Amino acid sequence: MAETPPAVLPTGYRFHPTEEELLTCYLKNKIEGNDSLINNTISQIHLYSFDPWDLPAQSKVKSDDSEWFFFNELKYTTEKNSRCERKTNGGYWKITGKDRQIKTTGTDNVIGTKKTLVFYNNRPDSVKTNWVMHEYHALNHQNVERDS
Repeated sequence: MAETPPAVLPTGYRFHPTEEELLTCYLKNKIEGNDSLINNTISQIHLYSFDPWDLPAQSKVKSDDSEWFFFNELKYTTEKNSRCERKTNGGYWKITGKDRQIKTTGTDNVIGTKKTLVFYNNRPDSVKTNWVMHEYHALNHQNVERDS
């Protein structure tokens, strides 16, 4: 099947979904196999094959915004381990802070969680960078990640 070309957006358009929209519209359609509804918007990539500065080129929605969206299937370090492999060629993504719950607007209905990760360069000593990623998990489903 041919790759869908990047979306060309009209002047002034910004792709800026809320966390709830990411989970209920985009990730839900991905999980349910309705890829045709989201193919022009969010790329499916192996996120950790890229250093953060290489990610903008992988985004389907091209813009000057410093925020990009990707679907990524997590790879675990071992089958029995719940730790995810988050190394890239140039460094690694480290989880920072606590997972936050995402709720449906105006309710206490939790629809997913959000992890915040920071990128560290591989040097003789790991050096924290300004690259931040938000990793979204729908309850009992796959993940969508946002890099900024």
